[in-house]
Amino acid sequence: MKTRVCQGAVGIILVTMVTSFMVMYNSGSGDASPPSPHRPSPPAKHRERPPRRAAPALDGYLGVIDHKPLRMHCTTCALVTSSGQLMGGDQGEEIDRSECVIRMNDAPSAGYQRDVGRRNTLRVVAHSSLQRVLKSRQELLNASQDTVFIFWGPSSCMRRDGKGHVYNNLRLLNQLLPDLKVYVISRLKMQWFDELFRKETGLDRKSSNSWLSTGWFTMTIALEMCDRINVYGMVPPDFCSLPSHISVPYHYYERSGLDECSMYLSHEWSRWGSHHRFITEKRVFANWARTLNIHFYQPQWEPDSTVTSMNSSNSQAAAS
Repeated sequence: MKTRVCQGAVGIILVTMVTSFMVMYNSGSGDASPPSPHRPSPPAKHRERPPRRAAPALDGYLGVIDHKPLRMHCTTCALVTSSGQLMGGDQGEEIDRSECVIRMNDAPSAGYQRDVGRRNTLRVVAHSSLQRVLKSRQELLNASQDTVFIFWGPSSCMRRDGKGHVYNNLRLLNQLLPDLKVYVISRLKMQWFDELFRKETGLDRKSSNSWLSTGWFTMTIALEMCDRINVYGMVPPDFCSLPSHISVPYHYYERSGLDECSMYLSHEWSRWGSHHRFITEKRVFANWARTLNIHFYQPQWEPDSTVTSMNSSNSQAAAS
């Protein structure tokens, strides 16, 4: 849901967590055993490797400290949703075999590895989820030295002139944990995401009181960095209108609250306040999957050949 107030209180949490962050994050970093004197190093010619070609820069994703663009490319990506649809699917090993694994917000792996896997290459996080990520710091931060984090949020929270509270807290976090790979979405890129939503749906996000979901950002980012996207846990657009649809938790790690379809429908049809348009976004994803290399698992489905009543002719814009 939309958080109307930026997470200014997160700074207090960050300060109080400094000691535990540094101890946990750096534990083991100085404990590596020296190489055995009985095992000679291989000849230099066997250690030399041809230099890897640098991944292309992705426009609009900037490091919070150095402001350098994100460079990332994957042949195959597993985009793991946070849906209760994942439970009981035993997809964890298949997910972990992907070159890159993408997760969202504070969705955990610990305790759910059999269904959601354990690896994490990229995590896309909403500004409103920063505090929850900090609370789960041992798994999501301290054990994620190789994970790239991309945070998104409105300009009021992410501005870089000292008044963006979330951005300030992310800088502080990255200063405390300099090995973390923390990026934010630039203001111009956020506008691009809004424009993409308008082109694909015919709806102006602001006038329609729509608030883009983390899933929208994650899918679009994946299209920029992945040759193939395997999506786990995303239902088709018409799923909740089927009388036989099953009821599952909105999040696999949160069993209380509205179930998935109740959450989707309440947001989709609300006209007061700002809400996610989950079903509308899934129609866009289905249209993209007709021409782009996107595949859906758990549940497994394919978009039908009929183009839904949306601006699907603009689907290639998502990958450009």
